[in-house]
Amino acid sequence: MCVFRVEGCGVSDSDLSSRVRPAYAQASSLEEIRGNLESIQGRIAAACERSGRSLSEVRLLPVSKTVDAERLRLVYAAGCRDLGENKVQEAWNKSVEMADLTDLRWSVIGHLQTNKARVVARFAHEFQALDSLRLAEELDRRLQAEGRSLNVLVQVNTSAEPSKYGLAPEAVEAFMRELPAFSSLRVKGFMTLALFSEDKVRVRECFIRLRQLRDRLRDSVDPSIAMDQLSMGMSGDFEMAIEEGATVVRIGQAIFGARALPDAHYWPGIPAN
Repeated sequence: MCVFRVEGCGVSDSDLSSRVRPAYAQASSLEEIRGNLESIQGRIAAACERSGRSLSEVRLLPVSKTVDAERLRLVYAAGCRDLGENKVQEAWNKSVEMADLTDLRWSVIGHLQTNKARVVARFAHEFQALDSLRLAEELDRRLQAEGRSLNVLVQVNTSAEPSKYGLAPEAVEAFMRELPAFSSLRVKGFMTLALFSEDKVRVRECFIRLRQLRDRLRDSVDPSIAMDQLSMGMSGDFEMAIEEGATVVRIGQAIFGARALPDAHYWPGIPAN
């Protein structure tokens, strides 16, 4: 969650959300970070207004992959208390380095191998990429050993790209029926990566597909499972995602600036350039 005032921020037209490769300037000062956060929050507010939603329904999750701890302390100073990381070892190292910020919460949002579940169980507040029963079992086992529980989102491959992780939409219902067996996992909803494309219609379809899946399954899952969270939308498409029901938007480059490594290093199926 980020808490800050929005003053004079430029609210863009929703069409701007379709630009998948804008030139994000590096933000290296508290003033620049605050300015970016205020601009993004203004765009979130405008998307909520267009879709008849409350601003309080949408959580901004800054994605801090490749960003060093010094700059992360700036986003903390600007009011953010949640950070998202794709690589679990990178997230763990930063959590140790920033352990003095005791109210900082870490979300692991990238694919997780079962042999790294023990690391996530030690420190993460949230895991957004649950996509197999084997991983659920290992996370649950490790969490019980740590005496912890973990908020989780089930990752769904709404773009049907074979290079992407996540469950096929038609496999989700059966998967959800198995999850109550893992008492340390607090299931909160779904996450998806939309198609990385200039075609706004096809991108929007990914978000619609996830929302419709959630709505269809909401009354049939075990009462222990919550279905309120939809994590969808990144720097290039978050406004569209909000219009289609996103409750969490994962934004990195629009806050911190362009990364040195291409998105393909973190997200399978995304072009390298």
